[in-house]
Amino acid sequence: MLGFGDSKARAARNGGGVDTLVGPQVVVRGELRFAGGLYLEGQLLGSAIAEAGATATVTVAPRGRVEGELRAPVVVINGSVKGDVHADERLELGPQARVEGNLHYAVIEMAAGAAVTGRLVHVPAGTGAVAPLPQDGGSAAVPNAREATAA
Repeated sequence: MLGFGDSKARAARNGGGVDTLVGPQVVVRGELRFAGGLYLEGQLLGSAIAEAGATATVTVAPRGRVEGELRAPVVVINGSVKGDVHADERLELGPQARVEGNLHYAVIEMAAGAAVTGRLVHVPAGTGAVAPLPQDGGSAAVPNAREATAA
């Protein structure tokens, strides 16, 4: 994120490669279930959820936009997300990241310039930040959450 090469090259280094690419002209509506590397250059109007137990990384490119939830062991955001983010292992926010939603993470890295409107919730690694969604479609209460606005 803060280092070398373009964001696709970093995605390959961080998560072992890009298995699924949503191009800049693509709009996806609904829920994406994935494993491996998911790279979003277009728009996702719905959620992206990693398969339980899978090695997975979701990357939102600088021009990428998500309106919905992201759930994966590793989440890298360089674009815009309106919705909650759950990263079981690591969450990276690039300098162009704009997030409106709660961030659940084990480890977070935030570049100068990233903007977050929502709660920052630390979840110890391995405790299941990428848990199954509630059956009723609602959200569970978040203990020890902090309200934060960073710019």
